[in-house]
Amino acid sequence: MDYGGCEYPVPCGKDKYISKNELLLHLKTYNIYYEGQNLQLRHREEEGELIVEGLLNISWGLRRPIRLQMQDDNQRIRPPPSSSSWHSGCNLGAHGSVLKPSTLPDIQVTDAEATPNAETPANGAATKSQTEDTPQLMRTRSDVGVRRRGSARTPSEQRRIRRHRFSINGHFYNHKTSVFTPAYGSVTNVRINSTMTTPQVLKLLLNKFKIENSAEEFALYIVHTSGEKQKLRASDYPLIARILQGPCEQVSKVFLMEKDQVEEVTYDVAQYIKFEMPVLRSFIQKLEEEEDREVKKLMRKYSILRLMIEQRLEEISEGPTAM
Repeated sequence: MDYGGCEYPVPCGKDKYISKNELLLHLKTYNIYYEGQNLQLRHREEEGELIVEGLLNISWGLRRPIRLQMQDDNQRIRPPPSSSSWHSGCNLGAHGSVLKPSTLPDIQVTDAEATPNAETPANGAATKSQTEDTPQLMRTRSDVGVRRRGSARTPSEQRRIRRHRFSINGHFYNHKTSVFTPAYGSVTNVRINSTMTTPQVLKLLLNKFKIENSAEEFALYIVHTSGEKQKLRASDYPLIARILQGPCEQVSKVFLMEKDQVEEVTYDVAQYIKFEMPVLRSFIQKLEEEEDREVKKLMRKYSILRLMIEQRLEEISEGPTAM
């Protein structure tokens, strides 16, 4: 992988730039750290612009529930052939007309049918429903289960279905568990490039997991183990920010959090967060003592200056009288 080339500035935020060579040095360190793993990043140049691309790990740090979409945007729901053959899977109106389904049924899948998902975090698992497998089935008014039609699928179809919707902590869409809070600290990843800004990455992440909530509700933060929290602005490029922070996630991680629930914590504040209260009180006492010393020093300094000015004024006022 070539890390050389001509020098020019690379944007990393609003009015913020880093030289190409410096960024490539960070990138080289990043790739050495993840050698042999799929988190290594690639780079190329297009029309004189450096583009880095690859997987970005994002940790879930939500405190409020999110809602999964009932169905995929391009998924078609076909009505049953008749009101009698699949009567348990449709809602009938007052005159026997078929109403628009509100959601899909909860279909249990055995372990033999379940396919491992590399995107699913290890912690926490809920009941999986293969809603994308049977788009023609509809939710009933009760919780009566509907058995899935036994139809063998080719490996390519199974791969397409797995790509179509990923799970969060084991959650596929389920009308009972479609509103939930992902386990705090669980990790997923998205494939992005260095030209994508924070809002674009947020939309990509929410679309990947078919999350109904608006991207405007969330923000990306770089959270350090020290307690420092830095919010990525709309003009920032998350992948470049990750590269500049370094590859080790024991030092810092990228978190998805609610925009209105998290306050930024500067480095100066973060270095005191983990101290116990008695230690913090001793810090305050020392700062107050130092403040008192500085105040007294300034008072002495200006008292001397005031006396010098008064003496000079007296000399000036006495001068004409003596003449």
